[in-house]
Amino acid sequence: MSKVEIDALTAEFFGAFDNRGGKPADVARLRRLLVPGGVIAHTGTDLTVYTVEEFIAPREQLLSDGRLVDFSEWETSERTEVVGDIASRVGEYSKSGILNGRPYEGSGTKAFQFVRTSEGWRIVAFSWSDRD
Repeated sequence: MSKVEIDALTAEFFGAFDNRGGKPADVARLRRLLVPGGVIAHTGTDLTVYTVEEFIAPREQLLSDGRLVDFSEWETSERTEVVGDIASRVGEYSKSGILNGRPYEGSGTKAFQFVRTSEGWRIVAFSWSDRD
């Protein structure tokens, strides 16, 4: 059952950014999916580490101000390991939308760390690296 719950949590995470068809993205739901004090990191030219709020704020703005529309991202493959009340998942993902009036696509890797809480599985940390 844990793997099924983690699959659902991960799908809900990716769904938080979806604003296709004019519906508003629900990035605020990340506050419920992550534990308080969760850590988020982006690798690339420079390493950037975010708090939950530092991660949410600019994405809420970008997905609601008309700059990034018809956007979604989805997992294309994953490997999940569950050991008791902890789990890790590494997955490949793709994304697409319209950014500043132009088609936008990309892909990358996301790594998640999960813990089982009294409310169910939650994300403790995640990191990502974009390929394009």
